[in-house]
Order: sequence, then structure tokens, then C-alpha cells
Amino acid sequence: MLISVNGEERHLAAPLTLDVLLAQLGIDARKVALERNLEIVPRSAYGATMVGEGDRVEIVHFIGGGNEPRPELGADILTIAGRKFTSRLIVGTGKYRDFAETRAAIEAAGAEIVTVSVRRVNISDPGQPMLADFLDPARYTYLPNTAGCYTAEEAVRTLRLAREAGGWDLVKLEVLGDAKTLYPDMPETLRAARMLVDDGFKVMVYCSDDPLAALRLEEIGCVAIMPLGAPIGSGLGIQNPVNIRLIVEGAKVPVIVDAGVGTASDAAIAMELGCDGVLMNTAIAEAKAPVLMARAMALAVESGRLAYRAGRMKRRLYADPSSPLAGLI
Repeated sequence: MLISVNGEERHLAAPLTLDVLLAQLGIDARKVALERNLEIVPRSAYGATMVGEGDRVEIVHFIGGGNEPRPELGADILTIAGRKFTSRLIVGTGKYRDFAETRAAIEAAGAEIVTVSVRRVNISDPGQPMLADFLDPARYTYLPNTAGCYTAEEAVRTLRLAREAGGWDLVKLEVLGDAKTLYPDMPETLRAARMLVDDGFKVMVYCSDDPLAALRLEEIGCVAIMPLGAPIGSGLGIQNPVNIRLIVEGAKVPVIVDAGVGTASDAAIAMELGCDGVLMNTAIAEAKAPVLMARAMALAVESGRLAYRAGRMKRRLYADPSSPLAGLI
């Protein structure tokens, strides 16, 4: 006699019960549901329900996605100029209410690199607390920057003083074009970068979101490219994701978005674009609860990085079913 099982013809020597049929097929009755001639058969009735000539049996179970092998991702370490870091969030130390809040926010962010500015000592009150009293340079990598410099000479002078003060040769270069936009002056930035690299500095450089300018800076010898996401302190988020992505694709050194991040989703977007890290200050320091925002930013950077490494799905114009169509009843 002939029956149909899941659309396939099967020959039987004699009628048999559903539980016997399942046993012959090697299927665990506890993991499936059955129809006989379009009527659902309760599991308790498998032993009493006969299958014979012309019967149509459907056997179904729950399924998930496919079974394609996935690559092992391995460890994910940020390496800048030969130095290794586990955190990809770099945090500035300005704008906080006091040094205690600065320390609390940076601890919440899990940052290992902090940017520091070079400023004159208050000689009228030399006993005032200093940043190093709250952020141990032995625990954190200080990244001296040239915030407020508008010429290559000012920037180089500032960083030479920083090196003298703490021995730091890993530095952040920024040469601003004007006080209103705080956009980088790229000709001066390129000139300063050459001078600093020639002087033995390892230069992480704030720049425009121009892929060609980024390439020139890398050719000079900069160890990290830091394109702006939006104007410094604006909180506008990533304004030109296409250019940021082009910079990432063209760079052989780390790319770190610097400036413009306003909230956690902005940081996640930067990381999903493939950036190696995010530098921020105002987004944390000017939040209503800086320590809470610092924690949010840490999680956003981590999740964005994981999403990038995982590889997002393709964008499609039309719908695509998430459940496989094979085996539909």
C-alpha cells in the first residue's frame, strides 16, 4: 500500500500505527506534531491511530536558522603605535564639575586613555590639586593634546613641553582653523604632523572627514587618524558616515572618531562604521548625570564594535522571510 509522508511517497507492507511509523523513521515522537489527512492527531493517540492506503501524513517540528559555519572572532585588542588597549573609548578630562567627578566618569567609562591639555601652573596658588592627584599616570595613558592651538608652531611647542613634563611621546595633534567652528586647519595640521613625526613623536591626529587628507597624514607617519564626526562640542553625531567609512576602508592605522558625539547611539554608529575607537569629552561631561552617561558610552562602544565584527545583514529593498521555506506543510 502507498502513503504520503511529508510529500514523499512511501510503500507499506501492511497498515501500521503512527507510533510505529515514527519509530521506523527514527523520529522521536516527543519532538514532533502529526497530521493525518489534514487532521491533527494528539500525541496520546499515536499508538491507536492507524495509517493505511492513500493516507497523507505530515510530521512537523520547530526549526531555527541555518547551520552555516561562522568564523571565530578571537581577541579584540586596540593597538596604537605598538601599545595595546582593551577599551576603545578615549575620554577627555575637561568640563567636569571637579576632579572627583572627572575620575568617577572615567572609571565608569572604563577608559584606558585620557586626553590632557597643557596649561600654565597657577603660580599664585601652587598648592591647588592637579589632575595627576586624581588620575594616576601609571594607571592611565595620558594623551597630551594641543587644544587651542592655531598654528603648527604652537602645537609643536605645546607637545614638546608635554614630553618634557611627563615623558609622553604618544600625543594628540589638533590645529584649529577658527574659534567659531573649531574645524581643523588641514594645511597647518599636515605641517605640524611632519614636524612632530620628524621629532620622534607618535602622532594621533584630529582632522577633517576627508579621505584624501587622512591618507596624507598616514603617509607622513601618524599612528592614528581621528576624523571629526561633527564640530567639537556640538553633539550632532556622525554627519558624514560615507566619508568616515571611506577613511576606515583606506586606513592601515587605527581610525578614531573625535568630536561631535552627543549620545550613546552616536558612539555605536561610529563603531558600526568600522572605526577602531571613539574619543569624547563634552557628551559625558555636559550630561545631566556624567557618570551614568560614561557607562552608557562604554556599552555603546562595545556593542557597536561587536555589531561591526559580527557583520550586519545586507540591506534589501523587499522583505525576506526569516524562517526557511523548505519543509513547509
